[in-house]
Amino acid sequence: MKSKKSALLLALLLIVSILFGGCAAKPKQEETTKPTEAVTEATAEDGTKLSNDSSDFVLLSEAVPDVILEIRYYSTYNFVGDRIDGYEEPLAFITKEAAAALKKVSDEVMAKGYRLKIYDAYRPQQAVTNFVNWAKDAKDTRMKEYFYPDLEKDVLFPQGYIMEHSGHSRGSTVDLTLFDMKTEKELDMGGTFDFFGEESHPDYKDITKEQYNNRMILREAMLSNGFKPLAEEWWHFTLENEPYPDTYFTFPINSDSLKK
Repeated sequence: MKSKKSALLLALLLIVSILFGGCAAKPKQEETTKPTEAVTEATAEDGTKLSNDSSDFVLLSEAVPDVILEIRYYSTYNFVGDRIDGYEEPLAFITKEAAAALKKVSDEVMAKGYRLKIYDAYRPQQAVTNFVNWAKDAKDTRMKEYFYPDLEKDVLFPQGYIMEHSGHSRGSTVDLTLFDMKTEKELDMGGTFDFFGEESHPDYKDITKEQYNNRMILREAMLSNGFKPLAEEWWHFTLENEPYPDTYFTFPINSDSLKK
């Protein structure tokens, strides 16, 4: 009789173990499931590929130690008149590939007595959106006399001065000039960085011979080391074989963005 009761008790315990043990197994399985990785890529409404992956970017001042930084969009001295969205620290980021090419440019001009002075490199997409919103505000003309004295804001979109996307956001474009180590001044390029007008075209001839030659010193150094120019801006160059020709990056410019 006692053995029958023991067998019955064991059977009941086994049934309970199966029923409740199966239920308890589910939470354990959920705990061991790997968390979903953060999304790094997206597509904008216009079909543009966006990414917040900064893994192929470097700090320009570390990759090219001899450069001088004057990050205009971190300051208020720019065509908007405010610090631009996404520029959270006065740093310059650029892709590894563009940095390697720019190091060669720096070495070349250093041998001639110059240093590269950087106004802008990687530009977050949110900064470009900041420009677009500013251009739509016809009343905001605070910096007109300095950067677009001969233009009205309603022509900035049609004439291509402001666009929905910028090559800078692809990470391999840089705006720069030359700094003369002997005079300790920028070379006179016959025009201001970010000036909206014909005077900014690299081949503009209504400047002095010295000013034109200074533009050509910069242009030749950039082209001979793998960069291509922009027809409208003497200071603007893009790595010819840029690694992300179709991707626009969104991460902000601050010290944390490049931390692995």
